[in-house]
Amino acid sequence: MKKFSYKDVKRATDGFHRIIYSNSRGAAYKAKFEGGEVALVKEARAFDEGIDNFYREVQFLGRLHHRHLLALRGFSTGHKRLLVFDNIENGSLKEHFNDPLRTPLNWKARLQIAVGVAAALEYLLLFSNPPVYHVSISSSNIMFDENFTAKLSDVGLLSSVGTYVEMPHPSCSEECLGQECGNIIFQLGVLILELITGQSSEQGGTDLIQWVQGSRLSSSIHMMIDPDLGNNYDSRELKKLLSVARLCIKSKNNPKFPIPQVFRYLQKKVDIPY
Repeated sequence: MKKFSYKDVKRATDGFHRIIYSNSRGAAYKAKFEGGEVALVKEARAFDEGIDNFYREVQFLGRLHHRHLLALRGFSTGHKRLLVFDNIENGSLKEHFNDPLRTPLNWKARLQIAVGVAAALEYLLLFSNPPVYHVSISSSNIMFDENFTAKLSDVGLLSSVGTYVEMPHPSCSEECLGQECGNIIFQLGVLILELITGQSSEQGGTDLIQWVQGSRLSSSIHMMIDPDLGNNYDSRELKKLLSVARLCIKSKNNPKFPIPQVFRYLQKKVDIPY
């Protein structure tokens, strides 16, 4: 694990002014290093009190390896404690929604993002060790590498802070259907709605949730789908994806199925190989 010079990180983030997103655990910055690498730098505000806990987080994140998780490259210590993550050459999903100069994501790419994030959640639940961590899913913290592979960038190890959710122990992965799983499944449902509509919803997705729960859903689909898609999508896949989103949204307070089952169900519904 590389230790980055604090001075170099500060310079690469333009004095910590290139903010991508911010939450109760700290801000995340876009960093452009002298060698040309474009990385994500995150504050580790939760570890200001104890350096040992910070190094424990570094070790934990360094052991996570999944195609749809942003890999940790190193860390830096100084006035801030910082985590330096891998390539984010093509920015965030939110940037793609909001920047008219970016090429719109096609339908297949959106399906792959939904399945990829679900796959990352299954990995975190079944295969990470230690098993307690936090995850936040939003268009702001889903990043794209140079190949436009979607990467979830906001996971951690400590107790619940802000919108972070404590995940259950993997030994109960199939049976654990409590509030923790419900919150994660709910976040995935909101993300799917964002992918369908092209609307970035950072406030819990209230409008999108009301729409997908409404009785006139089938008659309003054509008005809500992202206009950037035109007619270039499979209507059967769209309806199946919406059904997955509805199930996920309903799971917030009373989850009916665990994350691995959601992943398998999503794969089956949209027919995207993984």
